[in-house]
Amino acid sequence: MKPKIIAGPCVIESAQLLDTVAQKLVEINRQLGIDIIFKASFDKANRTSVHSFRGPGLEKGLQMLADVKSKYGLRLLTDIHESWQAEPVGQVVDVIQIPAFLCRQTDLLVAAAKTGRTVNIKKAQFLSGRDMRYPVEKAREAGATEVWLTERGNMMGYGNLVVDFRNISDMLDIVPTVVMDCTHSVQRPDAQGGKTGGDRRFVPAMALAAKAFGATGYFFEVHPTPDQGLSDAANMLELDKLYDLVKQLI
Repeated sequence: MKPKIIAGPCVIESAQLLDTVAQKLVEINRQLGIDIIFKASFDKANRTSVHSFRGPGLEKGLQMLADVKSKYGLRLLTDIHESWQAEPVGQVVDVIQIPAFLCRQTDLLVAAAKTGRTVNIKKAQFLSGRDMRYPVEKAREAGATEVWLTERGNMMGYGNLVVDFRNISDMLDIVPTVVMDCTHSVQRPDAQGGKTGGDRRFVPAMALAAKAFGATGYFFEVHPTPDQGLSDAANMLELDKLYDLVKQLI
Protein backbone atom coordinates (compact mmCIF):
# COMPACT_ATOMS: atom_id res chain seq x y z
CA MET A 1 0.00 0.00 0.00
CA LYS A 2 1.34 3.43 -0.92
CA PRO A 3 2.13 5.77 1.96
CA LYS A 4 0.09 8.86 2.74
CA ILE A 5 1.80 12.04 1.56
CA ILE A 6 0.93 15.46 2.98
CA ALA A 7 2.44 18.57 1.38
CA GLY A 8 1.92 22.30 1.08
CA PRO A 9 3.14 25.67 2.31
CA CYS A 10 3.46 26.31 6.03
CA VAL A 11 0.96 29.15 5.98
CA ILE A 12 -1.50 30.59 3.47
CA GLU A 13 0.41 33.55 2.07
CA SER A 14 -1.62 34.22 -1.07
CA ALA A 15 -4.02 32.57 -3.51
CA GLN A 16 -1.22 32.56 -6.08
CA LEU A 17 1.02 30.49 -3.81
CA LEU A 18 -1.76 28.00 -3.16
CA ASP A 19 -2.39 27.65 -6.90
CA THR A 20 1.31 27.15 -7.66
CA VAL A 21 1.69 24.40 -5.07
CA ALA A 22 -1.65 22.75 -5.86
CA GLN A 23 -0.83 22.56 -9.57
CA LYS A 24 2.46 20.83 -8.74
CA LEU A 25 0.76 18.34 -6.43
CA VAL A 26 -1.81 17.49 -9.10
CA GLU A 27 1.04 16.89 -11.55
CA ILE A 28 2.89 14.61 -9.11
CA ASN A 29 -0.32 12.72 -8.34
CA ARG A 30 -0.87 12.11 -12.04
CA GLN A 31 2.71 11.04 -12.69
CA LEU A 32 3.03 8.72 -9.70
CA GLY A 33 -0.55 7.55 -9.29
CA ILE A 34 -0.86 8.78 -5.71
CA ASP A 35 -3.12 11.11 -3.73
CA ILE A 36 -1.12 13.84 -1.99
CA ILE A 37 -3.10 15.71 0.66
CA PHE A 38 -2.77 19.49 0.41
CA LYS A 39 -1.73 21.23 3.63
CA ALA A 40 -1.66 24.90 4.61
CA SER A 41 -2.45 26.80 7.81
CA PHE A 42 -4.97 29.63 7.96
CA ASP A 43 -3.47 30.91 11.22
CA LYS A 44 -0.07 30.24 12.75
CA ALA A 45 -1.09 30.93 16.31
CA ASN A 46 2.21 29.73 17.80
CA ARG A 47 4.70 32.01 16.02
CA THR A 48 7.81 32.96 18.00
CA SER A 49 7.24 36.71 17.77
CA VAL A 50 4.03 38.71 18.05
CA HIS A 51 5.20 40.58 14.93
CA SER A 52 5.42 37.43 12.77
CA PHE A 53 3.00 36.78 9.91
CA ARG A 54 0.15 34.53 11.04
CA GLY A 55 -2.00 34.07 7.93
CA PRO A 56 -5.35 35.30 6.63
CA GLY A 57 -7.42 34.00 9.53
CA LEU A 58 -10.19 31.43 9.76
CA GLU A 59 -12.92 32.78 7.47
CA LYS A 60 -10.75 33.92 4.58
CA GLY A 61 -8.34 31.02 4.98
CA LEU A 62 -11.06 28.39 4.84
CA GLN A 63 -12.52 29.98 1.72
CA MET A 64 -9.09 29.86 0.06
CA LEU A 65 -8.67 26.21 1.02
CA ALA A 66 -12.15 25.41 -0.27
CA ASP A 67 -11.18 27.03 -3.57
CA VAL A 68 -8.16 24.70 -3.80
CA LYS A 69 -10.39 21.67 -3.28
CA SER A 70 -12.92 22.91 -5.84
CA LYS A 71 -10.34 23.79 -8.53
CA TYR A 72 -7.90 20.92 -8.12
CA GLY A 73 -9.80 18.09 -6.42
CA LEU A 74 -7.18 17.72 -3.70
CA ARG A 75 -7.97 16.50 -0.24
CA LEU A 76 -7.16 19.05 2.47
CA LEU A 77 -5.45 19.16 5.86
CA THR A 78 -5.14 22.11 8.20
CA ASP A 79 -4.49 22.65 11.89
CA ILE A 80 -6.62 24.13 14.64
CA HIS A 81 -5.53 25.82 17.85
CA GLU A 82 -8.84 26.40 19.61
CA SER A 83 -11.83 24.13 20.15
CA TRP A 84 -14.36 26.46 18.51
CA GLN A 85 -12.42 26.26 15.23
CA ALA A 86 -13.07 22.52 14.82
CA GLU A 87 -16.65 22.72 13.54
CA PRO A 88 -16.13 25.26 10.71
CA VAL A 89 -12.81 23.67 9.74
CA GLY A 90 -14.40 20.23 9.64
CA GLN A 91 -16.90 21.48 7.07
CA VAL A 92 -14.07 22.19 4.61
CA VAL A 93 -11.09 19.92 5.21
CA ASP A 94 -10.65 16.15 5.22
CA VAL A 95 -8.05 15.93 8.00
CA ILE A 96 -7.87 18.12 11.11
CA GLN A 97 -4.41 18.40 12.58
CA ILE A 98 -3.63 18.95 16.26
CA PRO A 99 -0.36 20.89 16.75
CA ALA A 100 2.38 19.20 18.74
CA PHE A 101 2.35 21.72 21.58
CA LEU A 102 -1.40 21.14 22.00
CA CYS A 103 -1.63 17.36 21.69
CA ARG A 104 -2.66 16.93 25.33
CA GLN A 105 -5.44 19.54 25.19
CA THR A 106 -8.49 17.40 25.86
CA ASP A 107 -11.15 19.86 24.68
CA LEU A 108 -9.28 20.43 21.41
CA LEU A 109 -8.99 16.70 20.72
CA VAL A 110 -12.64 16.09 21.57
CA ALA A 111 -13.85 18.94 19.36
CA ALA A 112 -11.78 17.67 16.42
CA ALA A 113 -13.04 14.12 16.91
CA LYS A 114 -16.69 15.19 16.98
CA THR A 115 -16.44 16.62 13.44
CA GLY A 116 -16.18 13.10 12.02
CA ARG A 117 -13.03 14.03 10.13
CA THR A 118 -9.72 12.19 10.34
CA VAL A 119 -7.67 13.59 13.23
CA ASN A 120 -3.90 13.83 12.83
CA ILE A 121 -2.21 14.36 16.19
CA LYS A 122 1.37 15.57 16.20
CA LYS A 123 3.55 14.14 18.96
CA ALA A 124 4.71 16.84 21.34
CA GLN A 125 8.40 17.67 21.52
CA PHE A 126 8.29 16.65 25.20
CA LEU A 127 6.56 13.26 24.84
CA SER A 128 7.60 9.78 23.79
CA GLY A 129 5.86 7.74 21.13
CA ARG A 130 4.34 5.49 23.80
CA ASP A 131 2.80 8.52 25.54
CA MET A 132 0.66 9.17 22.47
CA ARG A 133 -1.79 6.40 23.34
CA TYR A 134 -3.51 8.86 25.68
CA PRO A 135 -4.28 11.60 23.12
CA VAL A 136 -5.48 8.85 20.76
CA GLU A 137 -7.70 7.46 23.50
CA LYS A 138 -9.26 10.90 24.03
CA ALA A 139 -10.00 11.30 20.32
CA ARG A 140 -11.40 7.80 19.89
CA GLU A 141 -13.64 8.00 22.94
CA ALA A 142 -15.00 11.30 21.57
CA GLY A 143 -16.01 9.53 18.36
CA ALA A 144 -13.04 9.75 15.99
CA THR A 145 -13.05 6.79 13.61
CA GLU A 146 -9.63 7.46 12.10
CA VAL A 147 -6.68 8.86 14.04
CA TRP A 148 -3.15 9.38 12.74
CA LEU A 149 -0.01 10.19 14.71
CA THR A 150 2.89 12.31 13.50
CA GLU A 151 6.52 12.27 14.65
CA ARG A 152 8.30 15.65 14.62
CA GLY A 153 11.29 15.27 16.95
CA ASN A 154 12.03 15.92 20.60
CA MET A 155 13.67 18.92 22.24
CA MET A 156 17.39 18.49 22.89
CA GLY A 157 18.48 21.32 25.11
CA TYR A 158 17.08 24.73 24.29
CA GLY A 159 17.86 25.12 20.61
CA ASN A 160 17.70 21.79 18.84
CA LEU A 161 15.45 18.88 17.93
CA VAL A 162 16.49 15.25 17.73
CA VAL A 163 14.40 12.47 16.19
CA ASP A 164 14.24 9.13 17.97
CA PHE A 165 13.00 6.98 15.11
CA ARG A 166 11.98 4.24 17.55
CA ASN A 167 8.96 6.44 18.26
CA ILE A 168 7.60 5.47 14.85
CA SER A 169 7.55 1.81 15.79
CA ASP A 170 6.06 2.57 19.19
CA MET A 171 3.27 4.67 17.65
CA LEU A 172 2.51 1.98 15.06
CA ASP A 173 1.50 -0.15 18.04
CA ILE A 174 -1.18 2.47 18.74
CA VAL A 175 -2.47 3.44 15.27
CA PRO A 176 -1.87 2.07 11.74
CA THR A 177 -0.96 5.47 10.26
CA VAL A 178 2.20 7.11 11.55
CA VAL A 179 3.43 10.12 9.61
CA MET A 180 6.97 11.49 9.63
CA ASP A 181 7.05 15.28 9.65
CA CYS A 182 10.19 15.57 7.59
CA THR A 183 10.40 19.37 7.60
CA HIS A 184 9.48 20.39 11.16
CA SER A 185 11.90 17.76 12.45
CA VAL A 186 14.83 19.73 10.99
CA GLN A 187 13.89 22.92 12.85
CA ARG A 188 16.27 24.71 15.15
CA PRO A 189 13.75 26.30 17.53
CA ASP A 190 16.15 28.79 19.08
CA ALA A 191 14.42 32.00 17.96
CA GLN A 192 16.93 33.38 15.49
CA GLY A 193 16.00 37.02 15.53
CA GLY A 194 12.46 36.17 16.57
CA LYS A 195 12.15 33.32 14.06
CA THR A 196 12.62 29.57 14.24
CA GLY A 197 15.68 28.33 12.37
CA GLY A 198 16.26 25.06 10.57
CA ASP A 199 18.21 23.22 7.90
CA ARG A 200 16.31 21.80 4.92
CA ARG A 201 19.35 19.86 3.68
CA PHE A 202 18.38 17.05 6.04
CA VAL A 203 14.76 16.69 4.90
CA PRO A 204 15.37 13.82 2.41
CA ALA A 205 17.45 11.90 4.96
CA MET A 206 14.72 12.29 7.58
CA ALA A 207 12.19 10.86 5.14
CA LEU A 208 14.31 7.90 4.13
CA ALA A 209 15.27 7.09 7.71
CA ALA A 210 11.59 7.16 8.68
CA LYS A 211 10.84 4.78 5.82
CA ALA A 212 13.39 2.34 7.23
CA PHE A 213 11.55 2.45 10.56
CA GLY A 214 8.20 1.68 8.95
CA ALA A 215 6.53 5.10 8.63
CA THR A 216 3.26 4.91 6.70
CA GLY A 217 3.06 8.61 5.83
CA TYR A 218 5.24 11.65 5.18
CA PHE A 219 4.63 15.35 5.80
CA PHE A 220 6.46 18.04 3.83
CA GLU A 221 6.07 21.78 4.00
CA VAL A 222 7.01 22.98 0.52
CA HIS A 223 7.39 26.35 -1.19
CA PRO A 224 8.59 27.42 -4.66
CA THR A 225 11.04 29.87 -3.02
CA PRO A 226 11.28 28.76 0.61
CA ASP A 227 13.80 31.38 1.71
CA GLN A 228 11.14 33.98 0.89
CA GLY A 229 8.45 32.11 2.82
CA LEU A 230 6.66 33.97 5.59
CA SER A 231 6.82 31.06 8.06
CA ASP A 232 9.23 28.14 8.51
CA ALA A 233 11.40 29.47 5.70
CA ALA A 234 14.54 27.67 6.87
CA ASN A 235 13.12 24.16 6.87
CA MET A 236 10.57 24.13 4.02
CA LEU A 237 11.57 21.96 1.06
CA GLU A 238 11.90 23.46 -2.41
CA LEU A 239 8.74 22.58 -4.36
CA ASP A 240 10.70 21.38 -7.38
CA LYS A 241 12.44 18.73 -5.24
CA LEU A 242 9.25 17.09 -4.02
CA TYR A 243 8.67 14.77 -7.00
CA ASP A 244 12.03 12.99 -6.78
CA LEU A 245 11.74 12.51 -3.02
CA VAL A 246 8.18 11.20 -3.14
CA LYS A 247 9.17 8.82 -5.94
CA GLN A 248 11.87 7.37 -3.68
CA LEU A 249 9.41 6.92 -0.84
CA ILE A 250 6.76 5.05 -2.82
